Amino acid sequence: MKAWGNAGALATLLLIAVAIVVAYLVIPPFPFWGAVRLGLVYAFVGLGVYLSFRVLDFPDLTVDGSFPLGAAVVATMLVAGVNPWLATLAAMLAGGAAGLVTAFLNVRFRILHLLASILTMTALFSINLRIMGAPNVSLLRQETIFTPFSGVRIDNVDVTPLIVLSVLVLAALGVLIWFLNTDFGLGIRATGANPRMARSQGVKTNANIYAGMALSNGLVGLAGALFAQTTTYADATSGRGTIVIGLAAVIVGETLFRFRGMWAALVGCVIGAVLYYLARQTALDLGQPGELLDWLEPSDLSLITAVIVALALILPRLRIGWRR
Repeated sequence: MKAWGNAGALATLLLIAVAIVVAYLVIPPFPFWGAVRLGLVYAFVGLGVYLSFRVLDFPDLTVDGSFPLGAAVVATMLVAGVNPWLATLAAMLAGGAAGLVTAFLNVRFRILHLLASILTMTALFSINLRIMGAPNVSLLRQETIFTPFSGVRIDNVDVTPLIVLSVLVLAALGVLIWFLNTDFGLGIRATGANPRMARSQGVKTNANIYAGMALSNGLVGLAGALFAQTTTYADATSGRGTIVIGLAAVIVGETLFRFRGMWAALVGCVIGAVLYYLARQTALDLGQPGELLDWLEPSDLSLITAVIVALALILPRLRIGWRR
């Protein structure tokens, strides 16, 4: 069964890769590519939130602080002339360190996980300002991980970020699917499923919490670094609402992918993040003057977000009711 699951995961990744290539070659660039690009960035947030909320059963709000932390670290290092890949790795490690702080407060001092994550998130706002030295940092003239690959154009539109992000997302999916099926990964899953039973079997649950939280927020920090390099700026408030977007990606993915298996859940998080941003972009486009939803205002973006998440939560219940 394990071999079959790994084969199914590999087949799914290959199908996604083929679909991405076909989309780039067949579908001309249009405004929705911007939404797809952001969806791929926030796919890392969805993966991180899935690890903490679903795998570890650890409600974690640290992501609202670790996301701008990753952006702050990578922006500061890029301005200082550090190699973009090293700066991105440092941002990921910084996010992982933030997750370790939350895990330390919870495991060592028995502080409630929600409160521990809120404390870390609150502290990170000041830390991010300290790192950047200003509320925001511009990266317009800085070299990023996308710079060496620039020049790939379709109809005079640079699609380099889309291609690079797609490769990174596929790589992250492959590594996570492999890791969560190793003995250590299975221990993390057992810690979230039944910690008392896991301890009775000799599993070091505290160490697994540290590792899971570090990996979760490391992915979120990576997302923040990619967001800063994609949008060419880092802002101390860019993490506001990150947890909502991550949960939306997880919920939408679980709604669409009802298959059993860790690989299906992880793939669902990625697709859920992209679909979430496509839905939001559609609502914004329909809110333009003369369109169907022209009564919407730009300030209604938070309302649109809440409606999308609410629909993702309601639809599975409606489907169960229809079956009955």
